[in-house]
This record gives sequence, C-alpha cells and structure tokens, in this order.
Amino acid sequence: MTEKPVQLRTPLGDEILELHAGDLVELSGTVYTARDEAHLRMQKKGIPFDPKGAVIYHCGPVIRDGKVIAAGPTTSTRMNDLTGFVISRGVRGLIGKGGMGAQVKEQLRGKGVYFAFTGGCAALASSHMSVAGVFFKDLGMAEAVWVIGLDRFPLVVAIDSHGNDIFDAAREKAEKAFKEYSAGACSGGE
Repeated sequence: MTEKPVQLRTPLGDEILELHAGDLVELSGTVYTARDEAHLRMQKKGIPFDPKGAVIYHCGPVIRDGKVIAAGPTTSTRMNDLTGFVISRGVRGLIGKGGMGAQVKEQLRGKGVYFAFTGGCAALASSHMSVAGVFFKDLGMAEAVWVIGLDRFPLVVAIDSHGNDIFDAAREKAEKAFKEYSAGACSGGE
C-alpha cells in the first residue's frame, strides 16, 4: 500500500498493473461517466469514445451551465453484468462506490483496476472536474455519458489487477470479529 498518492493520467497503461488494493491515487485526465442506461446503449450502439486506456466513472453528475455542480459515485454493483464488454475493449479503470462482484474482479485481472470514491462527497468530487463534452444526451443528465476532465481526483484502489479487493478484506475482518464476539457473548463472557 502506498503512503503518498500515486499520480496517474489517462489514458491508463500498464502502470496500473503495479497498483495494489488500498493504494491512494490522484487521477488526472479524461474520464467518462456511465450508469446503467449508458452501458446498455453502448452495448447496442458502440462505445462513443476510444476505450483503450479509458476510465469509466459510475456517476450521474449534476451539470449546470456547462459546469459540474455535483458528481458523487453511484453504486457500482448495478453495473456488474454490464461491465465485461468495456473491459474487453480496453477500458483500464472503473470508478464508483461499494465495490463490484466476483465476475468483474476476474475481468479486471491483468487488465485494469476499480477505484473507489467516497459516497456523499459529490461537491468535493466536482471541485476536481470540468465538463469537456457529452454523448447520448437524449438519455438525460444522469444517464448521459459525460466527458469529464479531472485534476488530481483522489481515489483508493479498491480492486487491483491481481484480484485483491479491499471490500472482501473488510468483510472477512468484520466476520472474524463478529464470530469472536459471538463466541464470547454466548459463553457468558468466560
């Protein structure tokens, strides 16, 4: 785990293969927002941006007068079944909250990473962003694919390209602590 944030710029390359779950990252460059409807549209109509080395942010931003007002992450597990095709076409990074399923972890193995950004910090997120364009605007503000410029966007590597997952590690630690607590509570504390 790194102590100082790793500086990354899109498009991402093989440098991400050196990252480990728990590493801190500051990401700059271009990302593309995409939620459920955008993923479904991309499956039917194609990816409207060059996916090689790209980063998709699971987010439905609030855009007003060409500015990002709020851009907190959405729950990434909603995209579990919609993610494999973008990774197979070269997307190297995903950003969201709450982690992703085992199938996505395997799809990322040797290819990419999943970054976590804290939910509830939509205003902080927007302070690192600028609007550079939009695809699929007809889907509405939240579901369109927004082209967002990032400046040192703070992230944590949640799933690395080696299959390590901070959410799995936290769940295992919590389950172990609960079992230990339950064993002691059920035996009368002896």
